[in-house]
Amino acid sequence: MLRKTVAPVPFAQFIVKMHGRCNLACRYCYLYAGPDRTWRTRPAAAPPGVLDRTAARIAEHAAAHGLSDLSLVLHGGEPLLAGADRLAAFTDLVRERVPSDCTVHATVQTNATLLTDDRVTTLARHGIRIGISLDGGLPAHNALRTDHAGRPSWPAASRGARLLAERHPEAYAGILTVVDPRTDPVEMYASLIALKPPAIDLLLPHGNWTSPPPGLDPERRGPPEARGGGNAVEQSLTPYGDWLGAVFDQWWPAERRETRIRLFEECIALLLGLPGATESLGLDPVNAVVVETDGAIEQVDSVKSAYDTAAATGLDVFRHTFDEALAHPGIAARQAGAAALAAECRACPVLTVCGGGHYAHRYRAGHGFTHRSVYCADLDRLIRHVAGRLADATAGAAP
Repeated sequence: MLRKTVAPVPFAQFIVKMHGRCNLACRYCYLYAGPDRTWRTRPAAAPPGVLDRTAARIAEHAAAHGLSDLSLVLHGGEPLLAGADRLAAFTDLVRERVPSDCTVHATVQTNATLLTDDRVTTLARHGIRIGISLDGGLPAHNALRTDHAGRPSWPAASRGARLLAERHPEAYAGILTVVDPRTDPVEMYASLIALKPPAIDLLLPHGNWTSPPPGLDPERRGPPEARGGGNAVEQSLTPYGDWLGAVFDQWWPAERRETRIRLFEECIALLLGLPGATESLGLDPVNAVVVETDGAIEQVDSVKSAYDTAAATGLDVFRHTFDEALAHPGIAARQAGAAALAAECRACPVLTVCGGGHYAHRYRAGHGFTHRSVYCADLDRLIRHVAGRLADATAGAAP
């Protein structure tokens, strides 16, 4: 329950499902192997009418709120199943319809298996940058990323990644990787750096209190103030925080920093009192919205990891504006900051940095999303680790 009314923040990130199916069957996929089943009854590819109406609604929202910039994310499933030409045509349509002073930053998020020189060239020519999803930079890291016949995706995905890095670096947006504490963090980081990404997004697996992520027993862990600090027991209870801390230590020294890692950059910014811009940290309003292949307006996909229909709003681009979506309780909760958090979060000393963690990770059946993150202990460990490194660097720079 929200404790106060806040003015809605306009959407500035529009995630459009160009194709609702995937050519891979990753064994851990929260979207196709999770509790939500809404994808089964939707069209595989977004029909022309849905795309036309979506472009009109995006332009309407941009004009109504005077947006100078917006992010258009071409998503799936695997969006390249819709064809590079169709992705390009839709992007052009959005750019044609938004006000002339609004810049559209377009990206496509792909598993990289369908990337070819011709497809990348087409996307790049239309100003679409390409982000790829991998579990790491080695075959063993990607063992769970198989196709529907059980065959490994790594050979094709690695070819796609190398194609971007070596022949089309200007179109390369970066790599998205889900954290797996069973892997060696130093090896993982080095393997990703070898693929020369301009940026890396490290995401925690979408688990919650009812369906905990791998390797966590959240009921054994109290909030940070109840655990003490710095002992071996605490470390053993924060596998994700430990893993992220080890990667941070590899990335942190400026003289060998080879890429951007958004999670770390945002953590540092928030510790310094600057605005944050990630779903996983901070209290800034989330300004992203999804349009499904049938035109349904939904909350972001991660919410689907909680329960079937969790992301639904009952709205669609044919009958509703994006302003109407801003009034939906689930979207309003993502924009309410500390008012939407549990009391223990609001009293936490790292609140302004942690922000309660990712909304989807707060879910507990019967209690909704007003709960601390299932990763509470791991986030606390990471934030304090980064704060310590930052303090050491500041002390070392003092005269």
